[in-house]
Amino acid sequence: MTATELKHAGLNLGNTDTATHAKAGSALFGFWVFLMSDAVLFALLFATYGVMLAGTAGAPGPAQEFKLSSAFIETLILLSSSFTFGMASLAMKHGHRLATLYIWLGVTLALGLAFLGMELNDFTTMIADHATPDRSGFLSSFFVLVSTHGLHVLSGCVWIVVMMVQLAVFGADARVKINLLRLGLFWHFLDIVWVAIFSVVYLQGLVG
Repeated sequence: MTATELKHAGLNLGNTDTATHAKAGSALFGFWVFLMSDAVLFALLFATYGVMLAGTAGAPGPAQEFKLSSAFIETLILLSSSFTFGMASLAMKHGHRLATLYIWLGVTLALGLAFLGMELNDFTTMIADHATPDRSGFLSSFFVLVSTHGLHVLSGCVWIVVMMVQLAVFGADARVKINLLRLGLFWHFLDIVWVAIFSVVYLQGLVG
């Protein structure tokens, strides 16, 4: 592997598209900086949640409100979407028909929307149980943390739609490929954050 192929972390286009691959290193660097700033944001939200975990103030706590089965299914859905986006990335890298790329992006979009639908249903159930953000520090920190991640997933879904439109208009040119590489980093980052939420928030909350 040459030094050029090690220019950036993520999907290397390598010999399949050397021109785009040469541009990808510098093009993705700024996006990595954005992801690191986003990681700091989530770290602060996790820290706030940890401090507020015991602050139920007589309101429902984790053991009463968290549904492990629902959170586990949401985790499987989001991890599956990471796989399908990876398949879309490989289809782009190896120059498969645009229809193949569309299919994998469409499946990823469907999984992302399914995840958001389940999460919204969880929020609705909690609110129906009067477990609203204004009841306690625990609930407010929980809703802020999980909904911030949900807003990121929604942004990713919108981004997928935008990329599908760009593919239809411009085809798989260098600009579109680099945008898809950025989107891939963003989507996989959201999966990592959700795994942390599932482990730290849901599992710890039910065990504790």
